[in-house]
Amino acid sequence: MSFALSPAGPLRLPPVLAAVAVLAVLALPLAPGGAEGGAGPADAVSALVVLYAAVRTLRERRRPLSATAVTVLGTPVVGLAVAAMGAASPGAGLTGLGRYLQVFVLVPAAVVLLVRDRADLRLLAWSFVGLAGWQGAVGVHQYLTGTGASYQGQEIRAVGTFGPQDVMGMATVVSFGLVCALGLALGRAPVRQRIAAGACALGLLLPLALSFSRGAWIATVLTCGVQLALAGLRRALKVAAVAVAAGVVLVGGFGVGTAMLQERISSIGQVTDAPDQSVVDRYTLWAAATGMWREHPVTGVGLKNFPAYRDGHASLALSSGSDTEGAGAAYRKQPLLSPHDMYLLVLSEQGLLGLLALAGSWLALLACGLRGLWRVRGGDGLDCALVGCGLLVWQLVDFAYGDIGGPSTVLTAVVFGVVAWWALVGAERAEEAAAL
Repeated sequence: MSFALSPAGPLRLPPVLAAVAVLAVLALPLAPGGAEGGAGPADAVSALVVLYAAVRTLRERRRPLSATAVTVLGTPVVGLAVAAMGAASPGAGLTGLGRYLQVFVLVPAAVVLLVRDRADLRLLAWSFVGLAGWQGAVGVHQYLTGTGASYQGQEIRAVGTFGPQDVMGMATVVSFGLVCALGLALGRAPVRQRIAAGACALGLLLPLALSFSRGAWIATVLTCGVQLALAGLRRALKVAAVAVAAGVVLVGGFGVGTAMLQERISSIGQVTDAPDQSVVDRYTLWAAATGMWREHPVTGVGLKNFPAYRDGHASLALSSGSDTEGAGAAYRKQPLLSPHDMYLLVLSEQGLLGLLALAGSWLALLACGLRGLWRVRGGDGLDCALVGCGLLVWQLVDFAYGDIGGPSTVLTAVVFGVVAWWALVGAERAEEAAAL
């Protein structure tokens, strides 16, 4: 008899950790003024993730994506290719084409290939929560110590490690984490995991408030309302009661309800009566984007051409740019180079062809995701469905107030990957299980 020990097999890490690496890089601090509109470290890692997913698929010799997935994810390429040919220069066209393909096609497809099952999706969702917790903690520290971005003359705005050049970065990360945490809390996981997820969701309310981001607030409130409604009326009432109690504690007990925060909240209802300069700029940019589309309704003015056409369509109410400083960065005037509305940006640069292709892809993902959610409402997989559908709803609402750009944009690409996996893979498996 031989007592020799057999060698242990090689440790096999889940492929989804490659996507988690993108989120990990986003936790690192950026150099002041770095990665403004250009590629950053997370973008480089996302390119490696796409390459890894492609090589892994080829080595395993398996069918990479279903016909439905190829159609849904590949539809935007048509409008993008046409708009790229209308760019001011070949370099600008290739740069814009690459960015759109990264965010809406390549990285989402890579995530779909790397996520094997619901356990992988839950791991990715918890990674979003972890990143949000870290960025939120940095943001709260900035507010308390006066080391954040400048807001009304005080350096108190929570921006995390993104700095004032991507003032929406931390708000976006925290919102994604909150949506994921709420989805996990409303699922059918063990009680301890649901309690932990619920506690994370409540804890992320504070940094989200201190981001002073009206667009993120609106998108998060609407998305959480949708998630609660989809999870059931009884759960919705319980969670709403807890959220109200937490709000009372934050405002009354910890003094979060400062005059600035209250003024920011009240300004949401004053965007038409007495808008501030930031709102005036946004309205002016929206009007300029609409004017560009009217002149080029089918294919738009071309990728990356909004800045070149802006002054010819904007009124004198438009300011020269927004003032940014604080959080380790010096004062600078940041030019307004986009309409801060994804739908109008696509409409102005890509025309109806591009908007229908992109929006059609997003609506297809939403329809497939909701159909799968309906299949798993009473059993396992509800948390994955709520995370996938919630992230997409948040992004579609937020696109009415913002667009892609900045270091946090690569996170949007991973989000669309999570959404695409549930809508195109997880939902189909739920239907197959229901049919058995």
